[in-house]
Amino acid sequence: MNGRDTIYFDTDMYNIDGVDALSLKEQAAWLNRYPYKSARIEGHCDERGTREYNLALGERRANAAKNYLVSLGIPAQRLSIISYGKERPIALGSDEASWEKNRRAVTVTID
Repeated sequence: MNGRDTIYFDTDMYNIDGVDALSLKEQAAWLNRYPYKSARIEGHCDERGTREYNLALGERRANAAKNYLVSLGIPAQRLSIISYGKERPIALGSDEASWEKNRRAVTVTID
């Protein structure tokens, strides 16, 4: 995907802020240029909290990104979501810098 494929969230949050909105607008523009492509939005959390809590939060994060893309005109049937909770960290540390990187939603294009 040409543009930022990852948006980040504050602790226990799943709202789309201004920086996230810019990234999602870039994603929507790319998806509009390639209407035959679909995308999967993966929700992730940091290591804190229970597995069940983080799976639910990851789903809310992925849905927030999906809903924003739909609001920008991307057909919902082109977008799927999955939550990995805390199971797929990108940073392995147990500190705020690592947690910030792990609280994310990643858009992956699929054919």
